[in-house]
Order: sequence, then structure tokens, then C-alpha cells
Amino acid sequence: MKKKLVSIVLPAHNEAGNIEVIHERIKSCFPYVRYDLELIFVDDGSTDDTLERIIDLSNKWGGIFYIELSRNFGHQNALKAGLDESHGDCVISMDCDLQHPPEIISKLLSKWEEGFDIVYTRREESENLSYLKRKTSNGFYAFISWLSGIKIEKGTSDFRLMDRRVTDLFTRFKENDLFIRGLIKWVGFKQVAIDFHPDDRHSGSSKYTFRKMLKFAFNGVTSLSIRPLYVAVYLGFIISLLSFLYLPYVIWSYYYSGHYSYGWGSVILTVAFFSGLQLCVLGIIGIYIGKMFMQVKDRPLYIVKSTNLKSSE
Repeated sequence: MKKKLVSIVLPAHNEAGNIEVIHERIKSCFPYVRYDLELIFVDDGSTDDTLERIIDLSNKWGGIFYIELSRNFGHQNALKAGLDESHGDCVISMDCDLQHPPEIISKLLSKWEEGFDIVYTRREESENLSYLKRKTSNGFYAFISWLSGIKIEKGTSDFRLMDRRVTDLFTRFKENDLFIRGLIKWVGFKQVAIDFHPDDRHSGSSKYTFRKMLKFAFNGVTSLSIRPLYVAVYLGFIISLLSFLYLPYVIWSYYYSGHYSYGWGSVILTVAFFSGLQLCVLGIIGIYIGKMFMQVKDRPLYIVKSTNLKSSE
């Protein structure tokens, strides 16, 4: 009986110290008795010797492949590149930093064999995670679920398994500013979650700076929904209504209370408030227009510089 092929996609940006280690971890726990393995590293414009280590590994072991991108296109686009070129009956995506424990792979495959098309993971909170990081992370998922109308559970990560038919569907997506966690929930199919406790990063440092995390959050909100535009409309309506409600107070203060103030402070404060509000609303509109501008250019999401993979087409 022919064994099913499992593709594992690992985006890597300056992860030279983790390449050999994650390969050993995957090799030690992968169920080779039941499945064949296709290990795909995607070098996302690394400036260290990440690519050299991947190539050296692929020369020593069979079933290891690499995709070298022409520059750093970002984690989501690098992940998309690996999914596009995978051949497996199912595809597992995970990070190279070993915070996604490879020992969970068997659980993902078990759920897949039960008939689930997508098996995604939820990251349990680590004791070492700061209070601020924990609260901002939970708030992010609650906020994005509310704005997008798609429930994304807290702790949802890019460590997941997708059946071949889901992967084939996903490869047809051409939109810019990918937010794969949201798209996975949007496509539907039969899904199930597995909780996992993250391991410590083996080497290197996190590539997600505060600026990148903030951009990731904006992309997540604006990629899944136009609800922020409605929020801007409702906010403008509410403030306009409040301004009308303020008019009786002004009339009463002027004619009856004798305490009417002619100071410039309130005027400046009001102007500054509404100017800031207008900039926020225009910024929201501008983000959507900018996304349309980039989308109509129809540029590729990534550019492959070299690979030892045969095209999946």
C-alpha cells in the first residue's frame, strides 16, 4: 500500500542556528512507518548562512527541499510560497524556531485521518509571558474577531495542517497583505483545534518587533472585513449627534446661567479633536484604497530566486 505524502513547510529568516536542530526533532518523531515526508524550507531573504545550512542538509538527506526568495517578503508570503510548491496529501506549516513542538505532528495527522480538513493549533499561555504581552495578545484576537465577523480564537498560530484540497484552494488566493489565520477560518471546511504549550526558542531572537506586530494587526483587520469603514461612519454620526445635543447647553449658558465662557481653550480643544478624528477616518479609507492600488498592480506575492523543488503545477 502506497504511503501518503506529508509536506512540512518551514519559513526561515535568519534561523541558521535552528535548521539542523528542527530537522533532527522532526526526524525523531515523524511516523515514517505510515507516511513519506517532504520537508520544505523557505529562505525568506536571510542575511546569515541559513540558506547554506539548508542546502547542506538537503545534500545529506533525501526529502529535504528549499525555496530561496529573492528578498525578505515577510513570514506570511514565505509561508504561501511553501504551500504553493508543496506536493503532499496534506501540508503542515510550522516555524523554524522550535516554539512549535514537532512532537505535535502526530496529533495533527491523527485528527486528519479522522476526517478533518484543517487541524489548527492554539498556543497556551506561557508562564514566562509578560502580563502586557498576554493582555495585548488576547485583546488583539478579540478585537480582530469583532471587526472581521470571523471568530479567531486566542492563541491561534500558523502551526496547522491542511488537507490537499484546502491547500489547492488556498494556492489560488492572490490577495496582498495575507492574514492566513483569518483566511483559514474564512474558507470553512471541517476544522478542529489542538492546544499546545510552546517550547522556548532554541536560538536567535523573535523577528516580530512591535512595529511588525502592529502592522500585522492592521493587515488582519483590513484584510478580512470592511467593518472599520462602518465603524468610522457610526463614530461620525454619534459625534455629530452629540454636537447637536451640546447646542441647548450653549443657549442655556448664554441666556440664563450667566457663566458663559468666551475662552479660546474650548474652541481649540474641539478643533483638535475633530481634526484628529477626521485624520483617523481618512486614514482608514486610505488604507483600503492603498490595498486596492497594490492589488490592481497584480504583482506576485513573492519571487523565487532558486529552488530544488519540481513545480507542483
